[in-house]
Amino acid sequence: MGEWTEFRPGDRAPNDGTYIEIGEASFHMGINDPKKVHLKKGERFPRLTNSDRKWKKQN
Repeated sequence: MGEWTEFRPGDRAPNDGTYIEIGEASFHMGINDPKKVHLKKGERFPRLTNSDRKWKKQN
């Protein structure tokens, strides 16, 4: 199977990179001032500002 693209708090980062907070319908409206975090492979994702959101790797 492929690699996950969305992550929840507590999941481990699959690769080094900058991850950004996304919402359920963020492709329609976006999020104002989304939280960003830089993680190394294996580090855990921190809490989000809203429980309906997830982390996604920034392009």
